[in-house]
Amino acid sequence: MPEINADHLGILEEQAKRGWKGRIITNPNCSTIALTMGLAAFKPFGIERIIVTTMQAVSGAGYPGVPSVDILGNVVPYIGSEEEKMETETQKIMGSFTGGQLVALPARVSAACNRVAVVDGHLVATSVELKTKPSEAEILSAIASFAGEPQRLNLPSAPKQPVQYLSEKDRPQPRRDATRDRGMAAFVGRLRPCPVLDWKFLVLAHNTIRGAAGAAVLNAELLAAGGWIK
Repeated sequence: MPEINADHLGILEEQAKRGWKGRIITNPNCSTIALTMGLAAFKPFGIERIIVTTMQAVSGAGYPGVPSVDILGNVVPYIGSEEEKMETETQKIMGSFTGGQLVALPARVSAACNRVAVVDGHLVATSVELKTKPSEAEILSAIASFAGEPQRLNLPSAPKQPVQYLSEKDRPQPRRDATRDRGMAAFVGRLRPCPVLDWKFLVLAHNTIRGAAGAAVLNAELLAAGGWIK
């Protein structure tokens, strides 16, 4: 996730020490991409616990995907291995690269994943517990100012503002927001206090653009900027 953990490219040096002729950089799971983009601005406040419920588009199932008789007018409350991926990948992505090793974020993550009758765009309802107790204004300021290495380098596929807050009470929505900024940004909305943890919000990302093909292209652009590929 170039905006979040570009420093993790240091693992390429560790792969070289193993005598590998090539290198491996992986894209995260598409729903994990949406979640971690939404969480990125919260990291300075110390993330301790995360509870998420996803509403994932049918395009995420590939082609031919979910049979129409199973998804129309329905919600499928199971996506194979998706919950496990979200829980472990989030800890890795939000963690650090220290002493030549990836150190996972020491936060507990609980995910419930659902397939819904939406064509494109994964919507993730998120609750988060934080070590410090920021105000709503502090969180909104952190979201508005958040940027990463792709923005500093002005990479071609990078959105100018990778995470954007939508203040309307009924946003973000997949149909209205998923393709904004060429589908490469994430959209956060409905930030409000959580009576169980600290804060809750929604985050939306386009699952086949930012969550798949676009993620691969942006990773390649970051590798090229760092001199790893031509």
